[in-house]
Amino acid sequence: MSEALLTLKGVHTHIGQYHILQGIDLVVPKNGLMVLLGRNGAGKTTTLRTIMGLWHASQGTVNFAGRDITHSATPDISCAGIAYVPENMGIFADLTVRENLFLAARNVKKAGEMDTARLEWIFGFFPALRKFWGQPAGTLSGGQKQMLAIARAIVEPRKLLLVDEPTKGLAPAIVRSLIDAFLELKTTETTILLVEQNFNFVKSLGDSVAVIDDGRMVHTGTMAELSGDMDLQQKLLGLALEHQY
Repeated sequence: MSEALLTLKGVHTHIGQYHILQGIDLVVPKNGLMVLLGRNGAGKTTTLRTIMGLWHASQGTVNFAGRDITHSATPDISCAGIAYVPENMGIFADLTVRENLFLAARNVKKAGEMDTARLEWIFGFFPALRKFWGQPAGTLSGGQKQMLAIARAIVEPRKLLLVDEPTKGLAPAIVRSLIDAFLELKTTETTILLVEQNFNFVKSLGDSVAVIDDGRMVHTGTMAELSGDMDLQQKLLGLALEHQY
């Protein structure tokens, strides 16, 4: 296994009176794609939000690239090299595609200073963003908004990309574009932690997999192992993944 980029040890997260994460241990290897699976309400999104500092661990530690970020503020975590694409996409509906990307490009002071080569690279995956460059993001389709959300996260190089349910409700052609984008990102020393329910999507991408149930980590291993073992799928997730879609 490659060097760990992100490590969670004994992480507990409370949201109000609710004890969501109950001692999560997770190691995300550097330069790969790990898939976080689990039933609805298991704690997958809470795990991502805890890493990002949107909710803070009440116990345990979160270590990123050799640095303890357990109690760091979200802007500091972002500056350390982590980007987050939430399930609700988090785009600014009243701003144009161009303005959304400019706001995410932390190292430039004017939209015209954005890295042209990197924008062209992004347009290669998501050509609709070029087409609707000057259009308010709120007028885009659901798939186009998801493209924009991911583009915002990668408009600058990031060490770690946290992505929550990127294919939810998307047409197969757009899902194919996302697969191509994530495969390319894996070659650029970007580590990805992906929450996803569409197994046909993740089995072609994932190097490793972790399964969370009721706020506890119940399995970690390779994607090849899980995708080839229907009994293990049934045990961990309640049904064979190949029958989900």
